[in-house]
Amino acid sequence: MYKQIAANKRHTVFIMIAFVAFIGAIGAAFAYFFGDWWVMAWVFGIAAIYAIIQYYLAGSLAVAMTGAKQITKRDNPRLYNTVENLSITAGLPMPKVYIINDAAPNAFATGRDPDHAIVAATTGLLDIMDNKELSAVMAHELSHVKNYDIRVSMITFGLVCLVGFISDLGIRMMWLTNSHDDEDSSPIGLIVIVLTSLLAPIIASVAQMAVSREREYLADASAAHLTRYPEGMISALKKLDTHSRPMKHQNPATEALFINNPLRKGAINNLFSTHPPIEKRIERLEHGKNKF
Repeated sequence: MYKQIAANKRHTVFIMIAFVAFIGAIGAAFAYFFGDWWVMAWVFGIAAIYAIIQYYLAGSLAVAMTGAKQITKRDNPRLYNTVENLSITAGLPMPKVYIINDAAPNAFATGRDPDHAIVAATTGLLDIMDNKELSAVMAHELSHVKNYDIRVSMITFGLVCLVGFISDLGIRMMWLTNSHDDEDSSPIGLIVIVLTSLLAPIIASVAQMAVSREREYLADASAAHLTRYPEGMISALKKLDTHSRPMKHQNPATEALFINNPLRKGAINNLFSTHPPIEKRIERLEHGKNKF
C-alpha cells in the first residue's frame, strides 16, 4: 500500500509532463492545418500555464461544478463528526466538508494535497447509510486524500477539461478562420484537424479511466483498513449499487472524483467508466477482508 502511495506521487509528475506534451501535439496538428507554427507555440504555452493554474484551482472548480456547499459542525454534526474522527484516526488534517443537495447517493474527495483537501457527500448518501456505512464511505474518501489519489485525479480532471476546450476551439477555428480560402486549404490538413479534435477527448477520457480504476480498489481496501471493519465498506457498496442513480449535476470531467459513477447508465458510459464494477470491488474486499 505504501509503495502505491509513493507511485501515485511519481505518477503526478509523469501525468503533468504527458499532459503538456499531449496538448503540444494537438497544437502541432492545428499549426499544420493553419500553416502557422506559432499556433503550436501558443497552444503549448497556454497548456503549460493552465497546468500550473489548475493545480491550485481545480479543486474549487470541481466543487463548483458539482454544486457542493461547505458546512460546519452545526450544519450537519453526523457527517462532520464522522469526517473529524476518521481524520484523527488516519493522522490527516481536517478537510473542508461539503454537502451536495442530490438524492443520488454519492461522495467525492478533491484537492491538491492533504492540507488542502475537500470531502463531500450527497444528501442521498446520508439518507440511506447507517453510521458504520457512512464511516466506511468517508474513510474511502479520506483514503483518496492520504494516498494522494486526489492530486492525480485533479490533474486528469484538468486534462479532460482543457483537451475538450481546445478540441472544440479547433473545430470552430477551422470553420470560422479567414486565413485559408477554399483553394489553399489542404485536404490532408483538414483530415488531421478533424481527427485530432474528435479523438483527443476520447484519448483524454481513456487516460482518466486508466489512472482511476486501480485507485478505487486501493481506496476500498484502505477504508477497510482504516475502520478495521471491511463489512461496513462491503455493505455501503451494496447500497450504492442498489440505490444507484445519475446525479442532477453531471459532468464527465468530474466522474473520476466520485465513489460511484454519477453519470447516466449506458453502453458508452460503461465502456469509458472511470470506476470498476461494484461487484468486482465487493469481490476483492470479500477475498481480502481477513487481512484487514
